[in-house]
Amino acid sequence: MYPDDFLRRKLDERVAKQSLRQLQQQTGAIDFCSNDYLGIATHQLLNGDAVQMSSGSTGSRLLAGNYPLINETEQKIATFHQAEAALMFNSGYDANVGLLSCVPQKGDTILYDYLSHASIRDGIRLSFARSFSFAHNDLNDLESKLKQATGTIFIVTESVFSMDGDTCPLDALLNLANRYQAHLIIDEAHATGVIGDRGEGLVQHLGHASQIFARIHTFGKACGCHGAVVLGSEQLRTYLINFARSLMYSTSLPEHAVAMISRSYDLFPTMKEERKHLADLIQLFQSATLRYEKLVSHTPIQGVVVPGNADVKELAKHLQSNQFDIRPILYPTVPEGKERLRIVLHSFNTVDQVQTLINVLA
Repeated sequence: MYPDDFLRRKLDERVAKQSLRQLQQQTGAIDFCSNDYLGIATHQLLNGDAVQMSSGSTGSRLLAGNYPLINETEQKIATFHQAEAALMFNSGYDANVGLLSCVPQKGDTILYDYLSHASIRDGIRLSFARSFSFAHNDLNDLESKLKQATGTIFIVTESVFSMDGDTCPLDALLNLANRYQAHLIIDEAHATGVIGDRGEGLVQHLGHASQIFARIHTFGKACGCHGAVVLGSEQLRTYLINFARSLMYSTSLPEHAVAMISRSYDLFPTMKEERKHLADLIQLFQSATLRYEKLVSHTPIQGVVVPGNADVKELAKHLQSNQFDIRPILYPTVPEGKERLRIVLHSFNTVDQVQTLINVLA
């Protein structure tokens, strides 16, 4: 056995804090865990001729991995999202890292919401720009930092936050960005397919598509497949092709994966009944009285705060024994004292299932 005991110290620290992560198998319990908000993946709604397509793209987009379908699908997605251009990445993580690591330059300033996703933080960390977080959705804190910002300024946030389920104050953010000549970057990962009459996301839903520097939409959640896209101008697309290392040095998505993405964009805009049922479940859960703190959220992500890694793990275990697939979110993923159950509602969950869950938590 290889002598890698030098890894033990950090693992032991996680064990002591009851925060050691382990991979879990799906159990067949009632799904209140996945990001498959509309049930597209669960119900295998994208299956079909795509399985007959190539399973390998054979290279990066700059070499052998570019082909007609990927360009056609990018144009289709750009049109749907009212953007000039789109550029596909292998995942939301790759899209955020690629965009944020190469666009802001030395001397520039990035201001990002404190609760931004790890992929946003990692992209920022790779940038040569200065970066500062602002308190979650706190416009006063953001403005105080805008007053100190230098160079080209970027404000980075999410439309729907993955752990709290709340939304950013987009109108107010846009006003601040215009006042300080800053560029907004909005990660729409958890809004895609869910927010808006056709699932177009928060930016379009509020009518601001032409006023945002860059948007990131991901396909691994409500779209039921895999990958991501950065939306912006043709100039931004050309820039990313030349400087985004997570695109330049990754084998591109294979043809069958892109076909699934294209099919999802035919499907999810039509799923109005699913979004209506989902909205009803959200209202039912938000109106419930629980014995734990329940975060205010009008999206499928519902947070129930149970402070302490040990306590939230124990409650999750109890729920899992009652056939609810609900996972605990532990410190350090969330701030200490804000450990929680991340309960995800789906269009395929029933009123009875949600009510039974409420009864257990109440």
